[in-house]
Amino acid sequence: TVKGNFNWTRAREGVMKSAVLGDDLQKLFPLIYEGQSDTACFDNALELLVMAGYPIAQAMMMMIPEAWENHATMDENRRAFYEYHAAMMEPWDGPAAMAFTDGRHIGGTLDRNGLRPARYIVTDDDLVVMASESGTLPIPESRIVKKWRLQPGKMFLIDLEAGRIIDDKELKDTYSNAKPYKAWIKSVRIKLNEIKLSESQLSQNRVKDAQGEKAAISLLDRQQAFGYTQEDLKFLMAPMAVLGEEATGSMGNDSPLAVMSNKLKPLYSYFKQLFAQVTNPPIDPIREAMVMSLVSFIGPKPNLLDTNNVNPPMRLEVSQPVIGFDDMARLRNISLHTGGKFKSYELNICYPVSWGKEGIEASLASLCAEAVDAVKSGHNILIISDRNVNADQVAIPALLATSAIHQHLVQRGLRASTGLVVETGSCRETHHFALLAGYGAEAVHPYLALETLVDLAHTLPHEMAADKAMYNYTKAVGKGLMKVMSKMGISTYMSYCGAQIFEAIGLNKSLVDKYFRGTSSTVEGIGLFEVAEEALRLHALAFGKDPLLANSLDVGGEYAYRVRGEDHLWTPDAIAKLQHSTRANNYSTYKEYAQLINDQSKRHLTLRGLFEFKIDPTKAIPLDEVESAKEIVKRFATGAMSLGSISTEAHATLAIAMNRIGGKSNTG
Repeated sequence: TVKGNFNWTRAREGVMKSAVLGDDLQKLFPLIYEGQSDTACFDNALELLVMAGYPIAQAMMMMIPEAWENHATMDENRRAFYEYHAAMMEPWDGPAAMAFTDGRHIGGTLDRNGLRPARYIVTDDDLVVMASESGTLPIPESRIVKKWRLQPGKMFLIDLEAGRIIDDKELKDTYSNAKPYKAWIKSVRIKLNEIKLSESQLSQNRVKDAQGEKAAISLLDRQQAFGYTQEDLKFLMAPMAVLGEEATGSMGNDSPLAVMSNKLKPLYSYFKQLFAQVTNPPIDPIREAMVMSLVSFIGPKPNLLDTNNVNPPMRLEVSQPVIGFDDMARLRNISLHTGGKFKSYELNICYPVSWGKEGIEASLASLCAEAVDAVKSGHNILIISDRNVNADQVAIPALLATSAIHQHLVQRGLRASTGLVVETGSCRETHHFALLAGYGAEAVHPYLALETLVDLAHTLPHEMAADKAMYNYTKAVGKGLMKVMSKMGISTYMSYCGAQIFEAIGLNKSLVDKYFRGTSSTVEGIGLFEVAEEALRLHALAFGKDPLLANSLDVGGEYAYRVRGEDHLWTPDAIAKLQHSTRANNYSTYKEYAQLINDQSKRHLTLRGLFEFKIDPTKAIPLDEVESAKEIVKRFATGAMSLGSISTEAHATLAIAMNRIGGKSNTG
């Protein structure tokens, strides 16, 4: 999560004010530098809180809170303490056992998952030893008064002046009861789903069908404009609507990367999710649901350094980030319901088709400028919407627009003064929601996906009610988001939001550096105008005269081989030849199969297919001048895999092989 914490600390610099530090606060910016280690980032943030007047133990409780969201038996005041501070700062989660001191107090705390060991002993002469393992120092058992360990989310503190250990309950009760947090929350918190709506407001938010058109045509055109396929409906959305969870699929993907595909792909497909490797173990979001949370706050962030609740902004809370039609209607009319404390402003991310692909750059620049003006004029919720897409208006990809606006507001010091809600027709699978969250969206309204489910409902088993289908779909996306977050060892949506835990594959450096700053892109590819061109081509197909798309969606062919669908490495022809050759024991059929497989690279479906050796016979080097294979293999090393992951037999075989060739054997 540290990347997300880093990004938000930068974003908050624009609204930070401190009664203690005063004008000197400006001299501290930037609070965290790029290139610092995770620990250095954490240390800078903790030091800032302590210097601004927070006691060190309270600062640690703010940075590494307990899992309070789903903890039904937690003391009400303690819960209020955590809830109040949740909007000020997202958790610095990650498997961490942290030791801290300010000279007078010294203590340790464990994050909400408790995946790092921290054991301590107290001796009869008041020596306290805390380490990751017990028995780190040779201390006789007869001198040990107490042996214990830190538990998930718990803290222990030694007051050196008072000469005593303060336990977790006493410590947290002291800070939880120090200020009227419960009353403070009641005065500033509004829950979006508790706002009452009139009938006219409820009906306003549904997209009207074009005059004189059949409803299905209008829906079909919009689905095609956003690249929906028959597979999206059948394999992704229908199971989510029926089961309330994503469909199970087999591993292994033999379709090409988005940048190498001959089909038009959404921008989302150019990004891959990162996952926890080695240092932070992934979490099980099903069995450890108590530590997971999808709560999101939409709107301005409170001043982090305000220790006394001086004129705090209101906070709008949603229990999960996928919002339906009714909640969207509430957001549109939010100023009426909150007496002007919240004001929403809609940013239209569609632009005229006649501007062509070059129009996207100017449109993004004007969107960013419009967002800045809106925030400066007091609008504290920005709705990024592509709802106005039609035959003459093409939508900028929602991910590109969201990231561009988010990054621009961060650079102008205004991001913490407003919330971003994305209303898009392009979002349909969990990966899309995760990307929008990762690049700054606090909530997403997938209006076209929901309308599609309303249209699909009567075809689902037991003629499912449309409301039930939408509820199940939202639940499925929530479960999917928790799965994606937990792969990175992240427990809360607020830590994931804006954290950019993705890698771009197939986007060029200038596009990534300008609109997705901080994202790595090792394999470059298309630029901004090519992204616009893909959107324009989809738009032309949707509103054009193609007879194949007149009454139905494109077949897709991403998940299963289809004629006129996506290319696959495994083709029916290749599999048939393999089966025939083995059943008939026919070597010539096998050679035909081998030829098909060996010629795969010519179809340019993989990166290795783009790689070719340049052979120039005139520059050949005699073999006796080249290092021998026997010497080269001495530099080989086996991967560091644990014993449990690949079995004793496999480890022994690898070790013997490496010993024979003189390489290095790494057991992990």
